[in-house]
Amino acid sequence: MNAYESGSELEPAVHAGDDPRAFASVLSAVHDAAMSGGRMPARPRGVIDDSWQRLRRAGLDPDVDCVGERTLQLDELEERRRRSGLAEVVDELARGLDSLIADGDNILVVSDADGHVLWRSGSSKVLTRADTLGFVEGADWAEGSVGTNAIGTALMSGRSVQVFSAEHFVRSHHSWTCTGAPIKDPRTGEMLGVVDVSGPAATIHPTTLALVHAVARLAESQLRESHHRRLDSLRAVAAPILARMPGPALAVDTDGWVAAVDTVSPRSRLILPPRLGPGRIFVNALGECDVEALPGGWLVRVAETSGASSTRVVVRVPAGPSGVGNVEVTVEGASGAWTHRCSPRHGDILTFLARQPDGVTAARMSTHLFGVDDRTVTVRAEMSRLRKHFGGLLVAGPYRFVDGVDVEVLDSED
Repeated sequence: MNAYESGSELEPAVHAGDDPRAFASVLSAVHDAAMSGGRMPARPRGVIDDSWQRLRRAGLDPDVDCVGERTLQLDELEERRRRSGLAEVVDELARGLDSLIADGDNILVVSDADGHVLWRSGSSKVLTRADTLGFVEGADWAEGSVGTNAIGTALMSGRSVQVFSAEHFVRSHHSWTCTGAPIKDPRTGEMLGVVDVSGPAATIHPTTLALVHAVARLAESQLRESHHRRLDSLRAVAAPILARMPGPALAVDTDGWVAAVDTVSPRSRLILPPRLGPGRIFVNALGECDVEALPGGWLVRVAETSGASSTRVVVRVPAGPSGVGNVEVTVEGASGAWTHRCSPRHGDILTFLARQPDGVTAARMSTHLFGVDDRTVTVRAEMSRLRKHFGGLLVAGPYRFVDGVDVEVLDSED
């Protein structure tokens, strides 16, 4: 059975025993005939045929390389990395696929659900070659932008895909082969992105597809386990608070997933409004609710007739010349209070933000922390960690404590 006849879920572009060079020649003839409307010597595989038909209907020109026209700026790239949900599994993906990257012929790429390249790694040799194709961080490799490829076509088909030589719609990619597997959010089934291994066409191997597919599934398992750990941690904090609640209440993470409930019918998730902060909101099926911050989430209490509860954040700075050594942040609400002892850097950041109610840019925070304004990538990484713990109490654009929260800085001796 040749590569065109396989009907299995995992369908490699070539099989053991196939001659890649001879097969590449056949594919080139098939591609030329398909693009010119002539009679094809063989039919492309179903996933490739479907892709070609989509692209021809869309009017994509196989002789025009569009890569680089939609490359993200650094700020947007960092924001997409943060929002992708994939940052915590990038290292695991790299370890799982190290055997394919170690020889220096292949590049590892992780994209988001829109097909933008978020991370890539590989030898300088293969990275330089990828640069000539525009296969760089921030580049748009969605199928509609650059034609048939393992990232864009995996996103369109929802399945793991291997694309070899002239199976690529755009001719400038025919010297390349790529293998991609989608990574989905284990909580919702929604697409998060694609892990891809790419390299020169001569590096094609039928087992690559199975390995990339397996590593993507492992990444989904890791995301599922991380989600459960975060809910367990939130549940441990929320349980004693819920036990004291006089009325219905829930503890949810920052995405609305429920960790614990008290006198509320069980449910897996609440749909929360964007840019949620402490205060009163309307929640479908619950009505008016008061929201208070918890470590890594929110306490949602079905509101009483009285006014909305307020939230107070107290930043306690130790006395002494540095004033940031063991900063403690206490969050107080109607249902109680919790305290977080910060690392020196996080204490410095939170103290600075507490004293800047209008907020600060990443560049200004970089100047405060490092004396220069160009270490914004480090600043964004630190702020991302802080926002995971403090949830909606911290917002970006510029970085600041959310509106409606009373913030006070106290010396530890006060």
